Amino acid sequence: MKKIERLISIVMILLQKETVSATEFSRLFHVTKRTIQRDMEALSYANIPIYAEYGAEGGYALMKEYKFDKRLLNSKDIENILVALGGFEQLITNQDVQTTIQKIKGMTSTDISPTLDLTFYDWPGRRQIKEEILFVTQAIENNWLLRFEYVDQEGNKTYRVVEPYKIHVSEMNWYLFGYSLEREDYRTFKLTRILNIQKDGSFIPRPDKEFKKEERQNEQQNLVNVQLMLDVAVRDQFIERYGKNTVIKETARSYLATIELPENQYAFQFLAGFGNKVKIIQPKDFIVKYVDFLKRAVELYK
Repeated sequence: MKKIERLISIVMILLQKETVSATEFSRLFHVTKRTIQRDMEALSYANIPIYAEYGAEGGYALMKEYKFDKRLLNSKDIENILVALGGFEQLITNQDVQTTIQKIKGMTSTDISPTLDLTFYDWPGRRQIKEEILFVTQAIENNWLLRFEYVDQEGNKTYRVVEPYKIHVSEMNWYLFGYSLEREDYRTFKLTRILNIQKDGSFIPRPDKEFKKEERQNEQQNLVNVQLMLDVAVRDQFIERYGKNTVIKETARSYLATIELPENQYAFQFLAGFGNKVKIIQPKDFIVKYVDFLKRAVELYK
């Protein structure tokens, strides 16, 4: 974090809290207490009325006369921002997010207890992705060239040197948008397919950044209407993905759903994940291909 950003953060935090110790500031910004003392001196030179309170409960404080009434956002607006930032912080490791949360909290004098909560499972693989996202983000901010090995969906490996420009998340999958020097064009790379990523010098950003959209597996393919019989145990998952209007109750424990799916392995993998809780009713051609997919999976265990 740059010094000017840290100084602004200090002011925003003091707008929220009455007193903050040098220890708490140094821990939040990962700097020494001496650095915090110099920051306070710099703010004083800028005519920000910060003063020190001594004693066991002491620390730095901002004169009450300096605190202002925040009128642009109401408490509900701030609550919504904090909920969104809190959810984002679970997906990506970034100290700046926590600092931003402190700034936003400083915009209200009341304690906020959001009525909406976001929780994401902290899978081991997600923790590793967080580290890679942090590295790629730094590369984008500092214009670092990135060199890495890329494994496509068929297992083929290529070596790439890329100018990184943007990180995108879609359906919990993370993608890097950048300019491939080998292909001389913009490309999208799925982070889980990137191996041994490292810095490889610097670059001057191109003025004509035109990011191509990632072609999702289910787009631009022949979608078919598939009718399914669902067990009540998986009803909620289909409602969350396809909506309540697609799921109709048949019996106490079964539901009928009609959805669009492509005829490929990704759709078959999706349905196979429900085990015996989902049965395909029609069309017949789709059933034949799905059964063949299952047979080839079973062959691995013979």
